Amino acid sequence: MRLPVTAYIGLGANLGDAQGAVREAVQAIAALDGVALTRQSSLYTSAPVDSSGPDYVNAVVEVQTRHKAQRLLRELQAIEARAGRRRPYRNAPRTLDLDLLLYAQVHINSPHLTLPHPRMLQRAFVLVPLAEIAPARVGAQQLQSVLGQALARIH
Repeated sequence: MRLPVTAYIGLGANLGDAQGAVREAVQAIAALDGVALTRQSSLYTSAPVDSSGPDYVNAVVEVQTRHKAQRLLRELQAIEARAGRRRPYRNAPRTLDLDLLLYAQVHINSPHLTLPHPRMLQRAFVLVPLAEIAPARVGAQQLQSVLGQALARIH
């Protein structure tokens, strides 16, 4: 049996009941077989980055999982599909977006998965909630680099 590894997942939504979608996704992640939710950030609102539509609701969760990174990604994509996620074009507004940000210390560069997430260091809506639950994973300089991006804590 595989030892559990720590992974971080970014959550976002900007269509419909975005807060509800993010909260339900956290519960769906926690309910996955082979996954244990260990930490959850506050919810944040942010303006779309490289996207359009209304403001996003974002969060980050930490999980312990026995799944390989690719299987965890497939499980997350299934949760997105159940939430009505459509991909009509790149960066389209979405009912739910789940991004595997970090998976242990693993580096993957494949057509289906890149780890660490390739744009996470450019986005306040990822770094701020990640720093909230895993401060050792985000440096002060990284936070400083996204300081100009609008982000507000919901609770």
